[in-house]
Amino acid sequence: MKRIDAHQHFWQYDPQEYDWINAEMSVLKQDFGPAELKPLLQAQGMRGCVAVQARQTEAENTYLLSLSDSFPEVLGVVGWLDLQADDLEEKLNAYRPFGALKGIRHIVQAEPDPDFLLREAFIRGVKHLGKAGLTYDILVFEQQFPAVLRFLERCPDQPFVLDHLGKPKIEGGPTKNWIEGIRTMAEHPNVFCKLSGLVTEANWTSWKTEDFAPFLEVAAEAFGAERLMVGSDWPVCLLAADSYATVIGIVEQFASQWTEEEQAAVFGGNAEKFYKL
Repeated sequence: MKRIDAHQHFWQYDPQEYDWINAEMSVLKQDFGPAELKPLLQAQGMRGCVAVQARQTEAENTYLLSLSDSFPEVLGVVGWLDLQADDLEEKLNAYRPFGALKGIRHIVQAEPDPDFLLREAFIRGVKHLGKAGLTYDILVFEQQFPAVLRFLERCPDQPFVLDHLGKPKIEGGPTKNWIEGIRTMAEHPNVFCKLSGLVTEANWTSWKTEDFAPFLEVAAEAFGAERLMVGSDWPVCLLAADSYATVIGIVEQFASQWTEEEQAAVFGGNAEKFYKL
């Protein structure tokens, strides 16, 4: 089974370009590129990855698309565009020749407006993505779930994937609001979910593998093996894990209860289908 890492990042570190990397994140203050990721992918039986934006600039698209041209392991790119811009359709047309661009993401988790997703201009922009054959990655915190649920109602035909299980706080276990939110999102057949980014939502120094099982159980019950995909969130995961293999191993341990067909879907087939890799 050749697997796919559905969520990771690359960058050439610059403190101004990546100002979200603070003093507590010193391990990330260096370059991370495909050459560093390739042996990690190979060791886990991964045939490739999906590179997701870490900057909200069109320069980020250019950078990631150039990597996809040079490194066959970069199977697809989730970039960024100003979805509220008046010239969005023109921008999308300009990107049509770049087949590696598979989707768009906005860092909604950082938006102070709790109803950012419900802005008419943003919803209009997301609908343009569907017309252009692009997916949209939803990056939010659990407290933003109410807006997400209303947003999904407005965009019933757009392919969505929820990043990092909605970034729940791991300590203390799943909250009632998170469980209900995940279950309601999963009622929309156009919504997938990434099993990724969990270690950084736990206590960085004292988490245990079993801490994540209750969250994975809820996601598996809600979305089923046919709409889940595994992502490492490398190199961000290194804030809370000692290696790439450790992060993948968390899901591997949980997935051991699934059939081979289900494991093949979650560890690659679903990402291939969703992003049209």
